[in-house]
Amino acid sequence: MWDWNVVITVQDGNFTRVRQLLDRYGKIKRTDFYNVLVMKVDDVSAFHEQLAEHGARKPDILRLIGRVMPASELFEFQDTETFEAKAREAALRWTPRLAGKSFHVRMHRRGLKEALPSQQEERMLDRALLEALEHAGTPGRIDFEDPDLILDVETVDRRAGMSLWTREQLDRYPFLKLD
Repeated sequence: MWDWNVVITVQDGNFTRVRQLLDRYGKIKRTDFYNVLVMKVDDVSAFHEQLAEHGARKPDILRLIGRVMPASELFEFQDTETFEAKAREAALRWTPRLAGKSFHVRMHRRGLKEALPSQQEERMLDRALLEALEHAGTPGRIDFEDPDLILDVETVDRRAGMSLWTREQLDRYPFLKLD
């Protein structure tokens, strides 16, 4: 399993160009999935800042990219049960940031369609977070229209990455494209 912390989807016909443009930021690798690359960068926060600046200077680059999703929590899994346990554990680390806020979970899965139905896994994590927030006395709420935060889950085969994004970050980094 290749070690990555960024998942990139590419617009049709731009695979090689995007790979060349992003190669300066870290080690990039083709996956077995159509128009999907994975990348290893040293600092995900610095990477999305650099990419935002690059995109502001040269907006054409962002038209070549479908999505770029840096992940701050990463784990590997062998089956559905392991995925759910590790995803729940990682998501619950963000409970303090979700306290009293609106949010939802969004999952983008590559592979394992039958084993990890995206909507089912999103609902499982939504419920786990709502229960933890309620238990902590800081209830949150699910909001799909204008949430304060979105918890993103990315999978490529049996490796997952997660990140939490504020409304402001979603506006600042147009390449995230979560919903």
